[in-house]
Amino acid sequence: MSTEATVIAPTEERHPGTVGIDALGTLDVLRLVNAEDALVAPAVAEVLPALAALVDATVDALRAGGTVHYVGAGTSGRLAVLDAAELLPTFNAPPGLFVAHHAGGPEALLRAVENVEDDADRGRADLDVVGGGDVVVGLTASGRTPFVGGALAMARERGAVTALITANPHPELAVLADHLLAVDTGPEVITGSTRLKAGTAQKLVLNAFSTAVMIRLGRTWSNLMVDVVATNAKLRGRVVRILREASGADETEARAALEATGGELKPALVLLLAGVDAATARAALAAQDGSVARALTAVGGVPAAPASAAASAAAASRTIRPLAHVPTGDLA
Repeated sequence: MSTEATVIAPTEERHPGTVGIDALGTLDVLRLVNAEDALVAPAVAEVLPALAALVDATVDALRAGGTVHYVGAGTSGRLAVLDAAELLPTFNAPPGLFVAHHAGGPEALLRAVENVEDDADRGRADLDVVGGGDVVVGLTASGRTPFVGGALAMARERGAVTALITANPHPELAVLADHLLAVDTGPEVITGSTRLKAGTAQKLVLNAFSTAVMIRLGRTWSNLMVDVVATNAKLRGRVVRILREASGADETEARAALEATGGELKPALVLLLAGVDAATARAALAAQDGSVARALTAVGGVPAAPASAAASAAAASRTIRPLAHVPTGDLA
């Protein structure tokens, strides 16, 4: 038997500025949509302190062996699946590091499945895999989706870190979240269509969240994707370009370094920048949890502090390329 629910959220309110949108010409419709879209990034900026706290908690959890679980339904769930899926080719994130739980499973990615988002018990069951060292991020524009609520409740019981990403400033599920990211995007251009501003806000938050986590874990060097997986011709070309831009090597040198490291970008970069062989580069990366910056410091390519006379003399015996950029901040 079908039930009804009254959702009280800004996304369900009728936008006074778009009541006549169906009578406008195409260009004016697009201008209205675009003007509303322009409000999203400033709204996301308001929750950046809360997002930073979530990133830090997540980095700590992942370093201790935890997993990130995204949980959502409808548009929110689809965006979660997209973000988790893109971390493998972009950052070579290990399978299972970020896991997306979408209400209704794969079938619901393409078409709505009746009542699945209203099933709190299913949310609990899907999160039965969660552990106390994990992070569970619930996504719901309304801030009340029962599937997400069940998942967050299970996560709380297991002792996991919990977060809620929503477009409702006063969400029902806030009591289940250690970290609340309520992005107030206001009424939608089309009333209740949260695939619009609310969805855009969730996409921006997820982009920033997962990217910042990967940076903090050392999966970039400078602003380069040094963990990128070259799964097609474009990405294979990008690997060579990244290596050249990061090291100053010409194409021949870059390709030779890649050949020496079996096509692996990170050890090739350490090889070129520090003037070491492939085995030394790999060993340094392994000892530094895959961080290029720390590996370079370990082999003398990037001194972390002014070098002593002895260290300077040792470094001078190697062929070390001058760096156009020395990464700063947390080297992960």
